[in-house]
Amino acid sequence: MKKIALSTLSLALLGAAGAAHAQSSVTLYGVIDTSLTYVHNADGNKNLWALGNASGGDLAGTRWGLKGQEDLGGGLAAIFQLENGFDPSNGRLGQGNREFGRQAFVGLTSQTYGTLTLGRQYDPVVDLVQGITADNYFGSAFATPGDVDNYDNSSRTDNAIKYLSPTYAGFQFEAMYALGGVAGSTGSGQTWSLAAAYNNGPLGVAAGYFRADNTNTVGANGFRSTWGGTSGGTFDGPINLGYISAKSIGIARLAAQYTVGPFTMGASYSNAQYKGDSLSTFGSTEKYNVGQGFLNYQATPALLLGLGYSYTKSSGDTSATYHQASLGADYTLSKRTDVYLVGAYQHASGQTSDGAGGKIAAQASIGSYGYNGTSSQELVALGLRHKF
Repeated sequence: MKKIALSTLSLALLGAAGAAHAQSSVTLYGVIDTSLTYVHNADGNKNLWALGNASGGDLAGTRWGLKGQEDLGGGLAAIFQLENGFDPSNGRLGQGNREFGRQAFVGLTSQTYGTLTLGRQYDPVVDLVQGITADNYFGSAFATPGDVDNYDNSSRTDNAIKYLSPTYAGFQFEAMYALGGVAGSTGSGQTWSLAAAYNNGPLGVAAGYFRADNTNTVGANGFRSTWGGTSGGTFDGPINLGYISAKSIGIARLAAQYTVGPFTMGASYSNAQYKGDSLSTFGSTEKYNVGQGFLNYQATPALLLGLGYSYTKSSGDTSATYHQASLGADYTLSKRTDVYLVGAYQHASGQTSDGAGGKIAAQASIGSYGYNGTSSQELVALGLRHKF
């Protein structure tokens, strides 16, 4: 990360305004992550060679950003963050062509009372739970099939008011509410989320709940044709795309991690529910129960090896099962640059929704990459990541 100091003129102006005591800074930072990716059964039974992927990266989504802080005195500071996501293979904007689609918020932080932020943000489950899952180390190839439970943080939330507590003896909690912004219908498109975490030495435990409502926008067929509201949808590929007309998505997640010597092991469980109403193309609530585990080995100070497994079972409107096994290796070349090799295999069985009231055979689709497959799919990615 690169610090950009305020100019002498700016400091002089602050002093003239009676605020010479304030200490301010702005940090420019970023990550560029891309890979040479091979997918077997990427579009039906076709093979694919690609540079990077549209979802934004393998180990970390490519981005650049600015964040800053101004000391207001008495342990209180004003903060902001603007973060842009883009595809390094072609330079295009990510997150629906938004200029600052990853994050854009302003707030106040206090050493005593915690942090309050306003804007486009990650939800508390992402903030406090994701960091102790395999996704934190090896990214999309270790994520839940289709990212049905937002394991790989496909969703971000607009109009969000979020509070993060100080840390009390290793314990911390966070709460968020996002205003729907629909006149005459306060709850339409709203989002709310709660999470808590405990970290003490080698042990980390976290849990949370996320709830997002869809809007009532109706397509030409008389049903919802897309996902709206304050939070982005978690629809990465064919596994849950048939439920894009859901009235709401509710996700509960629990995770734990423990480190002993060079080994880090972890496990997580999530339950995601896609609920329909009269404007949805499906009837019964579709439920996804997901169990995951991983084992990392720090072979040398520079080399990290990882193994992961994910089991996903859907039930309710349709029933399908997804088994996914993943492998990863990350080698650090310097403090800012690393190379990695990740691979995954997934097998799917059962049926899922076609989005029009019918059922189709379940398709394998590894992690959050979003490639349509057959009953099985394999992926290998050789990548380079640079942080600045």
